[in-house]
Amino acid sequence: MVCLNGSMNMDDRKRVQELFAEDTRVLISTDAGGEGLNLQFCHVVINYDIPWNPMRLEQRIGRVDRIGQGHVVRAVNFVFDSSVEHRVREVLEEKLVIILDEFGIDKTGDVLDSAQAGQIFDDLYVEAILHPEAVESSVDTVISQIHDQAKESQKSASVLGMVEELEPGEAQRLMAHPLPHWVESMTVSYLQANSGRAEKKRCTWDLEWPDGEVFSNIVFTGKDADDMPTARHLTLEDSRVRGLAMSLPRVAKGQPIPSIVIPGVADEVTGFWSLWEITIHTDLPAEASAKTGDWNQRRVIAVFLHDDGRVLMPTARHIWNQLLTVSPGIHGHLAGDLARDAFDRVMEVAEKQGKAIYDELVQIHRERLTRERDKGAYAFAARRRAVERIGLPQVRDHRLARLDREEREWHVQVERRAQIFPEMIPLLLIRLNGGGVND
Repeated sequence: MVCLNGSMNMDDRKRVQELFAEDTRVLISTDAGGEGLNLQFCHVVINYDIPWNPMRLEQRIGRVDRIGQGHVVRAVNFVFDSSVEHRVREVLEEKLVIILDEFGIDKTGDVLDSAQAGQIFDDLYVEAILHPEAVESSVDTVISQIHDQAKESQKSASVLGMVEELEPGEAQRLMAHPLPHWVESMTVSYLQANSGRAEKKRCTWDLEWPDGEVFSNIVFTGKDADDMPTARHLTLEDSRVRGLAMSLPRVAKGQPIPSIVIPGVADEVTGFWSLWEITIHTDLPAEASAKTGDWNQRRVIAVFLHDDGRVLMPTARHIWNQLLTVSPGIHGHLAGDLARDAFDRVMEVAEKQGKAIYDELVQIHRERLTRERDKGAYAFAARRRAVERIGLPQVRDHRLARLDREEREWHVQVERRAQIFPEMIPLLLIRLNGGGVND
């Protein structure tokens, strides 16, 4: 038997996991083992102390019920029969099914696994203990909160996602989206910081780029654009603006980390929020990429490391949504050793969270490579059969030799595409102090 608890460092936890995977038959863990462990080599989970939040229970079982599991997973949950806790769980799970059916597991899971959900369930169980006769009404109140939050999460996701039909109300909301403001702020800030010029004239801008090129009578497409048909609209479709967006600076270890508060985020949400780009590059020259398309793959992931050590991915997405719609307030910076230590901790967490995304990118790359190999092999075989039917020996031999050279070159290119190089780039790192000043 081995034990795992929150006082252990990462090396100790890894040793416990290795012992459990080898000769030890039983692992006893506190809630510290509810996240970050890969235990698909076993298939029985016994939950002795049931967490109040049902998503926490799913996370525990998810340590075992994951990719690579070869057995039927059995989960045994201990709860006192006829207790308030048992009654709350019974009613809660029954009514959560309705929300799961309406919004799906992803959106509902985002709400249940967020930092804000903890307080909701704490309040529910306190209320149930104080007033056991009103369990159903207490659960109904919580279900209503979860339903509203899932609905809001679904709406906010539609700004960055795709929707099949755009409702009039949704169209109005998108029209008011602050993307034009971001483009304007990014462009003006860049020019002011790089020896350019940005001069505001009532509702338009005169812009001078560092190389001397001048854009006059500019409006950044938004609510004012339709009122000025003679103005030039500047959007992300412009090559210069798009170039700025694609070359945003990385976060460097040791640089000051802004400490901010974000309206709409619960005060207890304190920790480090970061944005990372996960990329796989191929050893392919630019001219080859121009012929075959871009083989590089990239994804962006948001990570939130709570001050209590929890990694809250749904909360990270919620913070991202808030950053897209509100203006945060900056209340100082972390610098020096504090900034370096924070960067190391966040990077360690981001690498673990990004492993699944990296594996997905590699799988996509391998599948594309397999299709490319199959398609190329079929094409060369068909061409070879056609050349071999040529009657003149000299012509046939010449074309076969040329085809052999082309095929060898093609194999070299395919093998170069098979060589991939991973990269994880920190795009943004902030210290979050909830929705109020908690310095």
